[in-house]
Amino acid sequence: MFGKSNKPSPIDSLIGTGTTIEGNITFTGGLRIDGHVKGNVKANGNKPGTLVVSELAKVEGDIDVAHVVINGTVAGPVRAAEYVELLPKARVTGNVSYKSIEIHVGAIVMGQLVYETPQKSEKVVELKPHSASSD
Repeated sequence: MFGKSNKPSPIDSLIGTGTTIEGNITFTGGLRIDGHVKGNVKANGNKPGTLVVSELAKVEGDIDVAHVVINGTVAGPVRAAEYVELLPKARVTGNVSYKSIEIHVGAIVMGQLVYETPQKSEKVVELKPHSASSD
C-alpha cells in the first residue's frame, strides 16, 4: 500500500435509473451504474478502473475491474484487481475475487470469497522427492 496509489478513479460515466443496456460494457476511468446491465462490465486502459453499482442497480454478467463498490444486485462473478467494497444492500450471486475487501453488515454473497495473491515475476519450480534407484 505504501508508495503506491490505490485511489479509485473519479466517476465520469453514468448509466441512469430506468436505463437497461444489453451487451458488454468496456470503460476507462470510473463508471456508476444506477440502471440495469445485461452483459459483462470490464475496465481497461492504463489507469485502474472504478465501478460503482448503486442500491437500485442490477448487473447480470461478469465484473472485471480494479476497484468496485457494490450496493445493488450482481448476478455473476466479480473480480477486483485491487479493492472490493460491499455495502449493506449488496447482493452478489457469484464468486468475488479480490486483493483487499471491505464487507458491511447486511451485504450478502452467495458464492466464494477468493483472495488473489499478488503475482510474482519469478518462476516457480516444483521440486519432486528424489527416489532411490535399485541397481
